[in-house]
Amino acid sequence: MAGETRVNRVVFGAHWGFIAFFAGLGLYHVATAALTVLRPGGTGSDPFELLDIGPMLPLAFLPTLLLGLGPVLASRRWGEGPAADFGWWPSRRDLKVGLACGGLALFVGYSLNLLVLGLYGVDRVSDSPLTELAEGVDSDDTGWLVLAAAIVVVAAPLAEELLTRGALWNALERHRLPRWVILVLTAVVFAYLHGEPTRTVALLGQGLAIGLARLRTGRAGASLVAHAANNLPPAILLFTAS
Repeated sequence: MAGETRVNRVVFGAHWGFIAFFAGLGLYHVATAALTVLRPGGTGSDPFELLDIGPMLPLAFLPTLLLGLGPVLASRRWGEGPAADFGWWPSRRDLKVGLACGGLALFVGYSLNLLVLGLYGVDRVSDSPLTELAEGVDSDDTGWLVLAAAIVVVAAPLAEELLTRGALWNALERHRLPRWVILVLTAVVFAYLHGEPTRTVALLGQGLAIGLARLRTGRAGASLVAHAANNLPPAILLFTAS
C-alpha cells in the first residue's frame, strides 16, 4: 500500500508542477491587480508606484513573493516537501556553481544592456524599478531600505526560483522535454515576470545564466544562489543612490 501510494505521488508529480506554477502565477497577477486598484487614481500597473517608502513598502513586493506560494503549498500537498522536490536549500556545490553563474548573469545582463543602449539609445532603455525606487529615498527611510534589500537579495529570488526553476522546471522535465528547451522556456518566463519590455533581452540572457546553475546541479538551490548574486548590486544601489 505504501509503495502504491509512492508510485501514485510520483506519477501525479508530472502534473502538480504545472498546477503549482499556474497557481503562483495567478496569485501574482491577482495581487498586482489589487495593488493597482488601491493605487491613488486607480491607474498604472507598477506596484513600486503604489506607495511611498515606509511601513507599506513591503506591499510593493507582495506580488513577487506570492509567486513561491503555489509551489510550496503544492509540494507539501502532493510532493515530498520543497526541500526534496526542489532542492531549495543550497549545498556547498550549489554555492560554488551558483556564484559562478550569478557572476555570469551580471556580465551577460550588463553587456546586453549596453548593446541595446548602443542600438536604440537611452530613451529606449528604461531604468530598473529599483533604480526609480532608490531615487525617491531620504535618510529617514534607511530601515525600510534594509528590508527592501533583504527581499531583493533573498526573498524575491527564492519565490521566483521556486516558480520557474522549481515547479515549472520539474514539470517540464517530467514530461521529458530536452533540458536545453527547459532552460530557454524558464528563462523566457523569468524575463516575462519582470515586466520590463526594454530590458527583455538582458533579462532573457540573465535568465539563461541563472538557469545554467539549475542545469548543472539539478537543484533550485544553485539557481537561487545565482539569482541572489545577480540581485546583490541592485540591492546595494538602493543605498548608494539615496
